[in-house]
Amino acid sequence: MDDRYGSDVLAAGWRERAAKPVPQVPAELDLVVEVADDGFCGAVTRVQSGTVELEDRTGRRRLFPLGGGFLIDGAAVRLTVPAHGAKSPRRTASGSFAVADQRAKVALPSRILVEGKHDAELVEKVWGHDLRVEGVVVEFLQGVDLLSELLAEEPPSANRRYGVLVDHLVPGSKESRIADAVARGPHGRHVRIVGHPFVDVWQCVTPQALGISRWPEIPRGTDWKTGICRAFGWPHETQADTARAWQRILSRVKSYRDLEPALLGRVEELIDFVTTPS
Repeated sequence: MDDRYGSDVLAAGWRERAAKPVPQVPAELDLVVEVADDGFCGAVTRVQSGTVELEDRTGRRRLFPLGGGFLIDGAAVRLTVPAHGAKSPRRTASGSFAVADQRAKVALPSRILVEGKHDAELVEKVWGHDLRVEGVVVEFLQGVDLLSELLAEEPPSANRRYGVLVDHLVPGSKESRIADAVARGPHGRHVRIVGHPFVDVWQCVTPQALGISRWPEIPRGTDWKTGICRAFGWPHETQADTARAWQRILSRVKSYRDLEPALLGRVEELIDFVTTPS
């Protein structure tokens, strides 16, 4: 009969022989795990310097050391650094699967128009890969006030559609009045105007990404960006100060998770509008 205890009950290593081995799992992006100690549950967003960053469903992020202490579907695992060259699909900053080894398409006649340089830079940082794969060019206006002039000079058509992203598109705003006028005009069929409700595209970056609880309230009559810089204690006297402030904010954007849903859905809508065959 087999001796389940072995011949020497005092021999070293009996605990290790009895213990069930814990599987090692590479901490791939978007892998959902639970922290055994406190129950924090989130998806992997970054692995760096022996740590793994997890983001829960509310957008809260925390760092943990790689190794043991994690659960997947209730079972204990040890998280390890993902192997280089792993075959799992890589996701872009927008959350879509990256298309590898594909050159950018020749630009489509259709365009996505945004109000300014900051809007264009934010769209490029998060959706740049997707736009190049689809062959979509983003151009910026110097304000939505110039949209009607552009449409008159370069009229849209079934094969040349314009998707337009504007700030502060709320009932009664100047932006909403312009959007309504364009929609009722001769070019409305081939133009899609959407927007977010915030005063400026800066606010489309979530407070969590900046490490604050909420964006500061700026009194009416105060230039909004100047007020934001002042509230954060940043230089705010010149246009160069404002540009540096925006770069500080933009640097905190790593993926779509750092942006407000009110912007995410609208950009995706415009991409669909200008890429869907007529």
